[in-house]
Amino acid sequence: MITLSQISKVYRTAAGELPVLEAVDLKIVRRDRISIVGPSGCGKSTLLHILGLLDAPTGGQIEFDGVRTLELDEAAQARFRNEKIGFIFQDHCLLPQCTVRENVLTPTLVGKSDPSAKERAEELLRRVGLAERLNHRPAELSGGEKQRVAIARALIRQPELLLCDEPTGNLDERTAGEVIELLLDLQNDSGMMMVVVTHSPALAERMERQYRMVGRRLEEVSK
Repeated sequence: MITLSQISKVYRTAAGELPVLEAVDLKIVRRDRISIVGPSGCGKSTLLHILGLLDAPTGGQIEFDGVRTLELDEAAQARFRNEKIGFIFQDHCLLPQCTVRENVLTPTLVGKSDPSAKERAEELLRRVGLAERLNHRPAELSGGEKQRVAIARALIRQPELLLCDEPTGNLDERTAGEVIELLLDLQNDSGMMMVVVTHSPALAERMERQYRMVGRRLEEVSK
């Protein structure tokens, strides 16, 4: 279980303090599928980055299976992030010089050697429909195929939490629908927790729990 308690974030700018998040509370349990919606600039991605230890809050606490992650030092946070959390971004962030297989294996290059990683990468790429693209490079792929590679890469370490920041934002409607179904199938099979920040009503409505950012706070949406 993950518990966010009273998370706040204030950016300090030349014009003064800019509050983005205020007293955000959230609990996430195994198999949860959560969406967060709201207008651009409301703090959705900031909250996701704080949850994923990519950014630090100004105040508050996060407990991940009893571990107070914000109290870990930078190196320990990096290890925790690599082992427990997968990320999918709007811009897939693939390494252009690497093959599809190599891109998926990138997270396994940190930490202990994983002899099963190559086999798992190839199985994941089969699951996302790219078994015939293992040795292609990103420039040879469509936008939807690149996002499928990003999904496989996010899952290679078998994370307990998957964080998705506008995962269908750069895709056409048909491809976005395919990616949504793929994410749901993979999450259902693994039982991992999934939090999705999106502007897409179609994606948000497929999540079991829906939230919106309102006035720097998180409010649950009644279905």
